[in-house]
Formats: sequence, structure tokens, C-alpha cells
Amino acid sequence: MDDSSLIWDDGALLTIDQRGLPGRVRELRLSTVEQIIDAISTLAIRGAPAIGIAGAFGVVIATAAHTVDGVVDLDRVRAEADRIARARPTAVNLAWAVRRATAAAPRGADAVLATALDMLAEDGRVNRAAATNTADLVRGLLGDRPLRVLTHCNTGRLATSAFGTAIGAIRVLFERDAIEEVLVDETRPLLQGARLTAWELAEAGIPHRLTIDSAAAWAMATGQVDCVLVGADRITANGDVANKIGTYMLALAARHHGIPFIVVAPESTRDPNMATGAEIVVEQRAATEVTGFGGVVTAPEGTGVFNPAFDVTPAALVSAVVTEAGVAYRDGVAGGDAAATEATAVAELARGLYLRGWMPGTAGNISVRQGDSAVVTGSGLSKGELTADDMVTVGVADSVPEPGQRRRPSAETTIHTAVYRSTDAAAVVHIHPPHATTLSTRTGAREEITVLRISDYELIKGLGGADPGVIEIPIFPNWRDVARIGADVERYLTESPGAPPIFGIAGHGITAWGDTLAQARDRAECLEALCELVTRSGRRHAFAADTDLMEIGPR
Repeated sequence: MDDSSLIWDDGALLTIDQRGLPGRVRELRLSTVEQIIDAISTLAIRGAPAIGIAGAFGVVIATAAHTVDGVVDLDRVRAEADRIARARPTAVNLAWAVRRATAAAPRGADAVLATALDMLAEDGRVNRAAATNTADLVRGLLGDRPLRVLTHCNTGRLATSAFGTAIGAIRVLFERDAIEEVLVDETRPLLQGARLTAWELAEAGIPHRLTIDSAAAWAMATGQVDCVLVGADRITANGDVANKIGTYMLALAARHHGIPFIVVAPESTRDPNMATGAEIVVEQRAATEVTGFGGVVTAPEGTGVFNPAFDVTPAALVSAVVTEAGVAYRDGVAGGDAAATEATAVAELARGLYLRGWMPGTAGNISVRQGDSAVVTGSGLSKGELTADDMVTVGVADSVPEPGQRRRPSAETTIHTAVYRSTDAAAVVHIHPPHATTLSTRTGAREEITVLRISDYELIKGLGGADPGVIEIPIFPNWRDVARIGADVERYLTESPGAPPIFGIAGHGITAWGDTLAQARDRAECLEALCELVTRSGRRHAFAADTDLMEIGPR
């Protein structure tokens, strides 16, 4: 079959029997309501968007079967539609699509078919739009670099009618040369990740590795995952997400490790009529799916089984829900609230840097500019536990927080606003990585601005300076009065418009800025890597025999 997993052909729905993959690619031809229901309930067709579209074609078949001399027996069509909608209760798309198709039944079988065909074409467009929006968000959060993405279950063209949601986003990122590798959860007990996702990624030529579900958290802990992308079967009004069993534990692990956890789904998966995830009916499936596989019994006879097909991830653990309309939620907050969106991104980054040891305890701070104000991390809070609620909005001109906020701004806020007033920065990151902090401390003077000069290292190119071969990093005195540091920074940057977008404070870490939060973070990371090369080699000039070429002098 082509990129579409569902094709209407002369009164029948053609699809791939997903139960046989990857070993056997078998086409199904479904021409009765009973066959449609069986395909959905036995997972020959699966994935919320795909079963929705299949359900709509089931209504097409029912309408044609119950039309005599041009008159539709609406009662019988509606009864068949109810049976189709009950085939799998958790995914909202099935009931949504069946209702939409049934609404056309009074106008005849042709009208129902036209509606289903419209939904089929629409699904491909919707999926590509949601995938593109997600790729844009991921690049904004994580920067322009190859990423290691973890995904769960199957969200590609097999789970939709075409292109895919979370896998669609991976495809878009791959097209942009932004995928280093995809880590694929096997997805027990039916192994949709192993059987289907790995098959689709191999088809697309996207590099990937398969892992057992219980290894995913350890992959995060060992630095093998940059973000998690999953789909959804239902998203409630408050942002809770029902998805394949195993999703909830991924969200918990991602939150602990400061890794973005992003849900990609069409707007039809959002259920505004269901308030929270507590109302979702979670489908329980057969015990045999757990007690054996492929006809081989793996558990003692009579073993009791708990086999939910789905779990529900609370909105508080979801970094973002992205649909064809854009970012619908960020940490459960409506995506249209720019301040909340930026606050969430800052909190996520802070947690990640905390886990790397670069923002230990309450040390370090991050900010994002929003016109005449900036969102900055709150004071005295562990960076490993920050949420969007722990951010403070301050004025760029005076560093004064807006009234009515629950937190006080970080003490170093005046340094951030000094950068904003004297440069075009859109985001600032202040961290305490060991090697860059050590060099800043060795270089800095008590009462004068000094300069750390490093040359001929390849990493210099990543720091954003004017000369890719040489970097001169200003090191500011660490005044007890932090506002005085801010004044030094503003004066220096105003008088030195060509200064690189990084500096150090003696005994007090490093600061970097950029056009995006990701760029500011990348520059800080690059500076730390460069300083580690210098401290380990003893050389400030990559190609010199003299090991003491660091230039320090008052400015």
C-alpha cells in the first residue's frame, strides 16, 4: 500500500492487517459492519485516528446496507453506528467520527460516503500540520542539533490514515536533519512499538534502536534521550492524556530528568466534554495477551491478570499537547498564554541543567524576554523542582517584579535585565558548570574586569563571537551587591558592542544569551566544553607548546 493505511475501494475498506506485521504484510478487504467491528476490536486496525476513520466507513457500509429504493432506515443505521462506536471505548476519535458520519445518513449513502472520504483526506492534512507544529516546538526547545527521541507504541501511518502524529513529527525532524536516533519502546504486551513503529521507521530510513519498556527511564538517566514524543487516544478538557499503557511511567521519568514530554494528536482527540482523566473509561483486554505471546504460554495456568490497554497521564506531567492548530497546552495551560508558555520552557530547561549539576540546589537562573518585561526563575528555589508557577515577570527597564506574584525574582535578575537593555538578547542562562566556573575564578580580579582569551579551538565557533578562531571572554568581579555586577555588565556591553554573548563572574559561574532559549543554553554548554578542554590540557591556545598563554589584563 502507499503512504495511506486506509483506502476505499468499490464498497470496501482496504487496509493492512496490523496483527501480522512485521513478518507478514497482508491486506484486508472489509465490506461488512461485522468485519469493521472485528478489525477494530482485534487490533487489525488500531490507533485513535485510524479506528475513527475506519468507523466512519463502517457507517458508510451500514447506510448502504439499510437503504431500499433510496430510503434509508435511520434507526437501523444508528443502531449499527452505536455498535461500531462501542468497539473500543477509550479512544474518543471513534465515537467522534461515527457521529459525524451518521449525521449525514438522512441525506443518503452517497452523502455518508462523501463525509467519510472528506475525513480521510482531512486526516492526512491534519496529521502533517500537527507534526510540523511539533517539530517547530521541539526545535525551539532543544535547538538546531540532531536529537535523540524516545517514542512509545505506534503513531505513524498505521495508527492514522496517513503520515502519523508523533512519528509524523519525527519524520519532519528527520527531513530537517534533526534526528540522530529514535529509541523505540517495544510497548508490551502486544509490542506495537517493536512490530509496527520499528517497521515504519525502517521503511522511512530513520535510524532507530528498540528497547524494552522498562529500560526507558534508565535511557533518560544515562543521557540517551533529549525528548519524548507520544500520541493520544483522548485528551480531556483539563489536559489529561489517555494513551497506550506505559505512557504514564514515561511522563514520570521524563519529568524527573527534566526532559520535554510532548503529546501529538489531532484536535479530534481532544474531548472538551470530559473534565478530567478520572472520567475516562480505560479498556481492559484479554488475559491471554499477558499470559502468553504468539501462541506460547509464558505464565502458570490460572494466573490472574491486570491488563489495561491504556493509562492516563495527568496534565501536570505533560510539557505540551500539540495539534494541527498549534500548541494546545503547555503544562496544562492554554497555549495562547505566551507568558505561561515561556515559563514552562524555562522550568523545563532549569530542571535539565540541575540534573547535569550545573544549577545545583538553588544556584543559577534563567530568563526569557517578552517585550518590555522578562520571565525569570524565582528566588531561593531548587532548580530540580521548578514549575511554571515558580517564575516571576519583571520589568526590563528597572528589574521590578509585576505586582501580585507568588514568588520573588532571583537575586541575579539585575544581571539579566542589564543584558537585555544593552543587547538584542531574547533569553539569558546563568549557570555554574565546574570547568567554566573554575577558569572564571582563576582569571577574575577582585575589583577589575579581566579577559580570558582562548584561541584555535574548534568549539570557539559555537560561542557566537565575531572571530571563529579567538574568543575573549570578559570576567566580571563578584561584588556582594549584585546590582553592581549588573551595572558593570551593562556598561561593558554598551561600550563593547562586538563582545561575545557570554561572560563569567569570578567565583560565580557563567552567563550566556541568544535569540532563543535553546541558543543561550547551547552557548553555555559550548563554553563549558571549551573550558574543560583548556583545564584538562592546560592550554589556552590549541596549537601552542607553551601551556600558559592565557592573557589576563584589566579593562
